[in-house]
Order: sequence, then C-alpha cells, then structure tokens
Amino acid sequence: QVQLVEPGGGLVQPGGSLRLSCTASGSIRSIYSMGWYRQAPGKQRELVAIITSGGFINYVNSAKGRFTISRDNTKNTVFLQMNSMKPEDTAVYYCNAHTGFISYWGQGTQVTVSS
Repeated sequence: QVQLVEPGGGLVQPGGSLRLSCTASGSIRSIYSMGWYRQAPGKQRELVAIITSGGFINYVNSAKGRFTISRDNTKNTVFLQMNSMKPEDTAVYYCNAHTGFISYWGQGTQVTVSS
C-alpha cells in the first residue's frame, strides 16, 4: 500500500505561480512513477506531468514550458511547479503513484486560476 498526501492548492491570479507537493509513504520502494493529473468540471481526468524512477519526464502539451515536475527521493516527495498559470488550468489536481501494477491516488487539491 502507498499513501499520498498532497497539501497545497488554492487561488492564484492569471500569470501567477503555484507549487504543489505530494509525499508518499508506505510501500514506497514499489513506486515506479509519480505524477500529477487534473480534472476540470465536466471534463475527464488528464495527465499533467509524470516522472519515473529513472528520471523520465513527460508533460501534457498545455503544460510544456510552464510547468515543471521534480522529485526529492530523500523525502519521497514530488513537486509540480506551475508558472504562467491560465484560467484553463483550473481543476482539481491529483497526485498519482504507480507501481507498474497498481495506481494510488491522493485526495485531490483544488487549484483555481482567476482574477
């Protein structure tokens, strides 16, 4: 079992920045990748960014150049730095950890981009 805790989120103005964090506990050695997904009202959940244990990183096209995913293995924590934020980034953001067989999810945190 893997538990994910993701504090943070909140309200940010367009063009602003926000950093999300997610800390994993439990069977962390089984984790292959960690990432962030988001779900806006009326839309399907989509992958935002992912980082594997080998350091492979990928982003959704809309996040490229604006968002940066990183991880601190000493703290079992993954971060999502979001810059130049847009109203369309508004969504509930979910942390995800995947072992290769099972996906674990955080509780989700609301991010709202609005003036």
